[in-house]
Amino acid sequence: MNQAQLMNIGSLVLFFVLFYFLLIRPQQKQAKQKKQLLESLQPKDKVVTIGGICGTIMRVKEKTVMLKVADKVEIEILKSAIAYKEGEEKE
Repeated sequence: MNQAQLMNIGSLVLFFVLFYFLLIRPQQKQAKQKKQLLESLQPKDKVVTIGGICGTIMRVKEKTVMLKVADKVEIEILKSAIAYKEGEEKE
């Protein structure tokens, strides 16, 4: 191989390493944090949904939660629609 071919291969390797550390790894970390959040949901946790609805979890089901948003008003939402718990930093 000549020097030009080695430079091309080196550039490709560098590109894929940067791609991994700038895009793939942070996305994996974020997915792991989201999974931990969803697994840790308990009744009486105060949460905010991705739509901006604030409420208190009343019951946790397999894929959904019952969210109390006002007196005598409960809605059922998907767990995946929960953005974060109130009081925890949103990253």
